[in-house]
Amino acid sequence: MTRTPDLDDVLAGLPSRARIAELILGNRPHRDTFAGWQHYRLHRGQVLPAAAITVNQWRTVPEARRGDYDLYRQLTNVNLPLQQTPMHDKVGRLIRRRLRGNTMKQDDPTFPGVMVSGWGGYGKTASVCSAGAVFEDSWLDLHGALGPGTLPGTRDLHAPVVYIPTPVTATPKSLCQAILNFFRAEIRSSATLPQLVRQVADSLEDHRVKAMLLDDISRLRMHRADDQDVLDLIRAFMSLGVTLILAGVNIPGTGLLREAEWDKKTRRWEMTPLESTRIHGLEITQTEHRFEFIELDRFRYGTPRQINVFVNHLQGIEGHLRLLKAKPGMLTGHGMPEYLMRRTDGVVGLLGRLLEDGALEAMDSGKELINEALLDEIVLRRDEPEEPSDEPDIPADPPAARPKTARTKRPRNGVLDDKGPQGAEAAG
Repeated sequence: MTRTPDLDDVLAGLPSRARIAELILGNRPHRDTFAGWQHYRLHRGQVLPAAAITVNQWRTVPEARRGDYDLYRQLTNVNLPLQQTPMHDKVGRLIRRRLRGNTMKQDDPTFPGVMVSGWGGYGKTASVCSAGAVFEDSWLDLHGALGPGTLPGTRDLHAPVVYIPTPVTATPKSLCQAILNFFRAEIRSSATLPQLVRQVADSLEDHRVKAMLLDDISRLRMHRADDQDVLDLIRAFMSLGVTLILAGVNIPGTGLLREAEWDKKTRRWEMTPLESTRIHGLEITQTEHRFEFIELDRFRYGTPRQINVFVNHLQGIEGHLRLLKAKPGMLTGHGMPEYLMRRTDGVVGLLGRLLEDGALEAMDSGKELINEALLDEIVLRRDEPEEPSDEPDIPADPPAARPKTARTKRPRNGVLDDKGPQGAEAAG
């Protein structure tokens, strides 16, 4: 049974107001720079939760510090920890295995990469960045935080992992510039594409880069010539001793691999044969051959094992939230798992947002407890997220291909017809 902390323990563990303000207002550089990535790697998961106390204990907290405690509770409630879900573990294991294998290769000219796909809110970026940070921690520990082969007196940054968001409307030049901007390298405005590629290759080697995380890769669309050139450039980087890890929404649908269909039996994307397969006998594309594809899933609720996984995840969140009237089973009992699954469809991003907003609303309203009535007041989304259905979408026939419906022929008006002499006599 968890012991309720004494008031002295609560005050001793409560950060100062200046420290709380620093955590909230402090400058956090973007991950797409060396400084920003290092800040993320060194500070991820370091927001320690506030001490859990009862309403009666809260009333005994000195007024001068009560506001600080409540502010720190809010900070705790909106920074839910990244838990070890089966989906997250699957991505992490694959990335770590690929990085471990590639960094031990001696003579392989091209390193295979990884593609991580999933729908919005499935945790692609969080999973990929977490796996990259774990790898960098172990790599720096293995080499004493020094780049292997570093010359004494040099100032090159040792950057085992590089995080780059794919530029909007990417071109080969803009991708090279994004990589160089990670290191804050000088870029000449007159530099040609071959010169930029050479500068990128030198930077990756000088900074001892082992993994490059390319996020939002689904911004590439293969019907654009520039995007095809960018993909060619990405494949060229794989021969520079760097493992590429690409993450994006619905990668099969972008054409990066090629046209794919969802197989309801295997619950995987199946690649349809290309025209080149029929003509040239090629079984798979070059991109498919060089990348291992993995798709993130959402929580499911159809089997006892799936239910147990989801409830365990809710239990982890419940233990992190700091609400004065929270009771054991607040999120895991009385039908709450079914309710949360119904509201979020098991999408981890939507679930986190709903519970974060619920915790803030519980504090603001003074209810200090999350229940269905409180969550009903929170608007999460307008529509249900689109999911790959078990049945393929059958496109509607184009107008030209639709069968013509038989139309009833209107009778001809014969009032003004000349019926001849016989007709005139009959009429007379």
